[in-house]
Amino acid sequence: MTNIELPFRASTEQACHWLAQQTGDPWTLARLIESGLIPYVWLDYDADYPELFGDANGGYAAPIFFEGDTRRLAAGSEDVLITITKDVYKIVAQLKPPGFRRALHELRFLKKDLERLPGKLKREAEAKSQPVKIEAAMESQTGINKDQVLMAFSSLVKIDLAQALSEGGGIFGDEGARVKGSAKRAKNKAVWNPVTLALGLNDVYRVPISQLKRVFHAHDFLHAWAAEWNHSLELLGR
Repeated sequence: MTNIELPFRASTEQACHWLAQQTGDPWTLARLIESGLIPYVWLDYDADYPELFGDANGGYAAPIFFEGDTRRLAAGSEDVLITITKDVYKIVAQLKPPGFRRALHELRFLKKDLERLPGKLKREAEAKSQPVKIEAAMESQTGINKDQVLMAFSSLVKIDLAQALSEGGGIFGDEGARVKGSAKRAKNKAVWNPVTLALGLNDVYRVPISQLKRVFHAHDFLHAWAAEWNHSLELLGR
């Protein structure tokens, strides 16, 4: 297969072809978008939208980054619908309904973005190969004790977390966040997996992920769990 040279702005076909050569895997428009690439379309100057173009009276390449617009593309839409974009000065602009429609063949991807992607995918694959070892190590860790749980998480919830932990319970039923087997010791020796606990607090009590992320950075006793926490978020697409 002949290697292709990417143009400054590559079509969807060119982008998929080039990435297939680099990764050995097939690529589609949906996969391009799911990998975080931002598609662009060229907008010719439109007198109805002078604020979009500024001094660029010949037009400019407008990014399609709004989730609703990209989700539509990834789902297999028959054309491009742009409802929110950025103007020529890179300021976010909401378009008057129904927005701009363009043909799919007008989509373009920036060469610099495409060239960065294979390296990013490789690093992510390498990172995912390590958590297997990390998780195995974490499984044998003792977890964190009641005082540490309260220090890290009690301010994030309205429930009486101390009471919930007092009997060595799992918080979310059965073993829950409690490390398996720790309840066989004295109740004051029970320990909990902070990753499972954090995910449960988000799912059951709607504690924002952003707040939980800060917890894992704020306490030294949680630093050893940061890799497992980040890996769990990756698996969940968070």
